[in-house]
Amino acid sequence: TGLRVYTLKAASPTGEATFTAHPARFSPDDKYAAQRVLLKKRFGLLAGAETPLGKDSVHDE
Repeated sequence: TGLRVYTLKAASPTGEATFTAHPARFSPDDKYAAQRVLLKKRFGLLAGAETPLGKDSVHDE
């Protein structure tokens, strides 16, 4: 349907699981921050990141 319905219930009336509207808590003891940054750099999802790995950054003319 594409419509968002906000509820506090765990399941929708159709039986599908619902999602929380709140992000996970931030922890300064994040064990996976380095891996997340590495993946974002690799796939070009990090702001200011270079080209993803495996792609040539220098183009031959």
